[in-house]
Amino acid sequence: MLRSQFEEDLKNLHGKFDQMGQDVNVAISKSVKGFIEHDKSLAKEVIEADEKINTQEQELEKKCFEMIALQQPVTLDLRNIVTIMKASSDLERMGDHAVSIAKSTIRVKGNKRVLEIEEEISDMANHVMNMVSEVLVAYVTTNSEKAIEIAASDKVTNKYFKSIYRHSIRAMQENPETVVVGADYLQVAGFLERIGDYVTNICEWIVYLTTGKISELDLKNFEDGEF
Repeated sequence: MLRSQFEEDLKNLHGKFDQMGQDVNVAISKSVKGFIEHDKSLAKEVIEADEKINTQEQELEKKCFEMIALQQPVTLDLRNIVTIMKASSDLERMGDHAVSIAKSTIRVKGNKRVLEIEEEISDMANHVMNMVSEVLVAYVTTNSEKAIEIAASDKVTNKYFKSIYRHSIRAMQENPETVVVGADYLQVAGFLERIGDYVTNICEWIVYLTTGKISELDLKNFEDGEF
């Protein structure tokens, strides 16, 4: 009876985690769309919806602590709970970065735009959102091989960031009117880059769930051919 209750609770936790992940991805999508289109009402939606994401994380953490205290899980069961706690914390931070992008949108005031850089930011955001979608599937299916593959794809995020950085600096040097918007481009690209880092963190927790080992899936590992 206790075992079936535990499995039911765990299933519910997985479902709530997945829903939180979907909500975070919607927040990222809306924040970038709002920034590119200078849509302040969309940006405000992201900021208002962040309270829900924070609440989701708090509820997941509370339930995890309850399950640890009441059911005293060991080995794989405990790893499942720890993974949900850690990964939901990463999702919450991703939501915070979506809010930061939305706040950048609200600050922007009809400054001169550089459409080529905005297109790059949009492409970068699509790549990051794809990483978020894929990591949620890898989590639900406990697919550590896929998690390692997703973490490796974060190098693409970093390439986008470096390219946007170079193009923004060049635009600001060539045309002083782009200084304000160029600084915003750098900030937004930085927020997206950090979201990619948090996806990599979740990938590490998926590997931990299947192996019991905490591995750093950073870019150096992939460059050295360790994974």
